[in-house]
Amino acid sequence: MRALLNTLGLSIVFALAYLFAWPVEVKPVSWVVPVNLGYVGEFAVNQKLESFERLNMGKFSGPEAAVHSPDGSLIATSHEGWLVRWDGDQTQGVPFVDVGGRPLGLDFDAAGNLWIANAYLGLMKLTPLGELSTVVTEVDGIAVRYADDVAVAPNGKIYFSDASTRFSAKEYDSTLAASLLDIMEHSDNGRVIEFDPVSGVARTVLANLTFANGIAADPQGRFILVAETGEYRIWKHWISGRNTGKSEVIIKNLPGFPDNVHIGKNGRYWVGLASPRSDVLDDLAGEPFWRTVIQRLPSVMRPQVVPYGMVLAIDEEGNVLENLQAPNGAVYATTGVAESQTHIYVTSLTAPFIARYKKTDLDIQ
Repeated sequence: MRALLNTLGLSIVFALAYLFAWPVEVKPVSWVVPVNLGYVGEFAVNQKLESFERLNMGKFSGPEAAVHSPDGSLIATSHEGWLVRWDGDQTQGVPFVDVGGRPLGLDFDAAGNLWIANAYLGLMKLTPLGELSTVVTEVDGIAVRYADDVAVAPNGKIYFSDASTRFSAKEYDSTLAASLLDIMEHSDNGRVIEFDPVSGVARTVLANLTFANGIAADPQGRFILVAETGEYRIWKHWISGRNTGKSEVIIKNLPGFPDNVHIGKNGRYWVGLASPRSDVLDDLAGEPFWRTVIQRLPSVMRPQVVPYGMVLAIDEEGNVLENLQAPNGAVYATTGVAESQTHIYVTSLTAPFIARYKKTDLDIQ
């Protein structure tokens, strides 16, 4: 019995030593979290996303972002490194091109070049002739470790997010794993980069963000909108005019983690909320020690993405125009929307499909 008690005691000592002293990757920082008001008011619960048509990815998954090409086809990224394409009313996607790594963000420029934010490789360009190149891998002496989303401004400059300069998506072999580490740490190390294809110069234009994510460019070239996932908010950063270089938050205290921001029709900007907020992370915002302890737990015991579908449409001032949800998780890990004249296409971090909806069915003009 004594031997058993001694063994039990030692096990407890080792367990406590592990929980309170074992080295972990994150160095959590204390921050002030806004009180989560939940799904109320302009974010009120509804079931508008629960009925949809599946655009299947075939053997691929994770259509983080989708964009319409100049010829009208729909092109989406995949976890496997391929771009997948649908033409016309096709519901089965076909492999388009293997770009390698983990492509996340897509946008076309006026010349038909497809710009790709590749989390593992950096900023890439695919020409109309099929020539693929990696264009930006380092900015201001810092490696691009997590290229996340990309937008082409009317002046031809390319804006893309480097979600985390601390946690490399490639190093962890997972964009999700790296994002969870960055948000757990909350050390405000994300940035937005401007790249001029003419001069070849890349520079940081917005820094100190907690997981810099989605980007959309104003069609008039005045500003870009940027999702700051870890702070539950969207920034407007001015790129021309008298306010050039200035930034302001246009919507904050979202009920979930904002992912992509994509331009839609009629002045809309679509925002995907990949998951509801985590009560544990919010409650421990001012407790970096306990967030470190949580990081030592098995991964299944740490905060995870919750299967809840939600996308918002906002205007350039941050007013909510559309609130579409699927609380039952019929669509899940919802990252954003590609919009055509007749449909919206809801993308996902992990699903093997894109969800297509007729705008008339959703009362969207």
